[in-house]
Amino acid sequence: MIDLSQLDPDQRTAAEAPRGPVAILAGAGTGKTRTITYRIAHMCDQGLTTPQRTMAVTFTNRAANEMRHRLALMGIGGVQTRTFHSAAMKQVGYFWPQVAGSMPWKLLDNKFPLVARAMRTVGVDSSTEMVRDVLSEVEWAKSALVTPQRYVEAAATRETPVAKEKIAEVYRRYEQSKATSEGMLLDFDDLIIQATGAIEHSPAIAEEFRSQYRTFVVDEYQDVTPLQQRLLDAWLGDRDDLTVVGDANQTIYSFTGATPEYLLDFSRKYRDAVVVKLQRDYRSTKEITDLANDVISRAKGRAAGTRLELRGMRPSIEHRPTFEEYPDAPAEARAVAAKVRELINEGVPAKEIAVLYRINALSEQFEQAFHDAGISYEVRGGTSFFHRREIKEALSVLAKAAQRPEVSDEPLGPLLRHLLRGVGLVDEEPTGAQARERWQSLKALFELAEELSRATPGLDLQGLLHKLKERADAQHPPASNRVTLTSLHSAKGLEWDVVFLVGLYEGMMPIRQAIAAGEEAIEEERRLFYVGVTRARERLYCSWTLARQEGGKASRKRTRFLDGIAAPTTASVPPRSQRRKTCKECGSVLLSAQAIILGRCEDCPGGNEALFEALRTWRREVAAEIQKPAFVIFSDATLRAIAEKEPQDATALASISGVGEVKLERFGSELLSIIEQFGS
Repeated sequence: MIDLSQLDPDQRTAAEAPRGPVAILAGAGTGKTRTITYRIAHMCDQGLTTPQRTMAVTFTNRAANEMRHRLALMGIGGVQTRTFHSAAMKQVGYFWPQVAGSMPWKLLDNKFPLVARAMRTVGVDSSTEMVRDVLSEVEWAKSALVTPQRYVEAAATRETPVAKEKIAEVYRRYEQSKATSEGMLLDFDDLIIQATGAIEHSPAIAEEFRSQYRTFVVDEYQDVTPLQQRLLDAWLGDRDDLTVVGDANQTIYSFTGATPEYLLDFSRKYRDAVVVKLQRDYRSTKEITDLANDVISRAKGRAAGTRLELRGMRPSIEHRPTFEEYPDAPAEARAVAAKVRELINEGVPAKEIAVLYRINALSEQFEQAFHDAGISYEVRGGTSFFHRREIKEALSVLAKAAQRPEVSDEPLGPLLRHLLRGVGLVDEEPTGAQARERWQSLKALFELAEELSRATPGLDLQGLLHKLKERADAQHPPASNRVTLTSLHSAKGLEWDVVFLVGLYEGMMPIRQAIAAGEEAIEEERRLFYVGVTRARERLYCSWTLARQEGGKASRKRTRFLDGIAAPTTASVPPRSQRRKTCKECGSVLLSAQAIILGRCEDCPGGNEALFEALRTWRREVAAEIQKPAFVIFSDATLRAIAEKEPQDATALASISGVGEVKLERFGSELLSIIEQFGS
């Protein structure tokens, strides 16, 4: 017997619901995976179905593996737990001979070359980012059941990277190119199309499939596309043994074709459907769920009518969500890094801390701030700033230009604009998600270069490259216990004890494109913010900035999604820890990261030079031994700070920016020994 006593009353109602149409409306952290695995196990235990006749569909392989593992622990083996695409691929492989005879097929797992070729034929820019953006449009069209002939009409309200007529023609040529003399190429969407068509058009195939599978469970049902729903309808036929799980207010992937309409219409389609709400949130404290409820209570539109009232079940730890305004983006990044360091010192594992932002281009400020603070981190769901393809291309162009003698006398600012324009940093932000992300990364690189040149008057291109290389190379070695930096979209399905939601200003949250698109797009941005809030278990820190750069014009304002929720704040006097630091020798404002670490201008006198040179010699020897660049061990600024402060114990040494726990453990005793020998 399956013991259902471990479930709460609502979970148990869902698990024990009779066979037939069941919709489980599950809020964040309410135990939906637990509930549906118990439902499957209970139905098998009661003889209402068998594992071999049950198919559970999830949206990621990770989720499918987790469900399979949980069922195995309950003694239930043989359930098909798959994604839509993997289920379709298995069915196409089995039924293909009955559909296409001896004509072979092959999986096309890289559509890029064929789309690029079609774009060149049509006369469309075939740069990498443009190809990705056009490919995204083709994928959207296929998921929305839109043919090349109907694309222009169907995409009328979509922002597209090039003319819609051009995309339609690329789409048509791409589809034609998959039929080759060696057989048929099928992309992942084609797998679903072929599996659906086989069942819809062959009574024999339909009968064989439906005699095998009779019970279906679909997770994250708010994210299904029209194409996936059509396959699900083909699987079911005229049957209704279906359980769906979802939350319309967590729909954040409409740009891929996902729609909550099937979840919202479930009880209309199945008049006798059982609908169960899961609202006990076992992930987050009451303070966090109260904020989440407040955010989503202001939602508009049809999905908002199904919003759930979360009840935080975790014990309160008296940490209410905080809302902070900072004068500029660097100040925000430094403040977050300082708070993260404080939390780690309190005993919070680094892996239980996450910084979530709207777009990947925002990661650079936090990567640098974390490096300066000696905090290990990982960029999840993306590539760290200096390893992004467009940044590598830009640095390569700058390096080649630096070899030309004539550029040494050119002003750095105009020179950078000219060189980066050649790799895509045009004046106007482009349309298309991939092209826009590339442009935003290049713009962030240009702004970083501007910051470095202001901090170092007279800096030439070669010197700039050296400083950029130092930033790129001075990363922490891989470690399992690291802070997570990731976008809000990539954070879906994940959770941490502590979450920082950053960059919460108008134009970023909601993003500018959504503001231009209108209310429906803005409401999806609100749902994205809601998803971000519900990633936190215990502590949540929300922040925004008034300006992009230090000393910049305060032209930003905080997100509208906090109106009526958090009291307005002013940044006329920023928190003491975030006031602009000045040189202890001459009183000038410190702008560069190195100067801030030193506490003085880099050209102001100070420090024990003998100790500094001894530390540099030690660093050079260690670098040769471990075969790493010297500045990966410690930057010159950190060594200078050590030489000036001459810490006498591990605690004092750890307080110096750039040391950190990992380096303290590895090099602390050696550093203290050198300080003892060469100290003043």
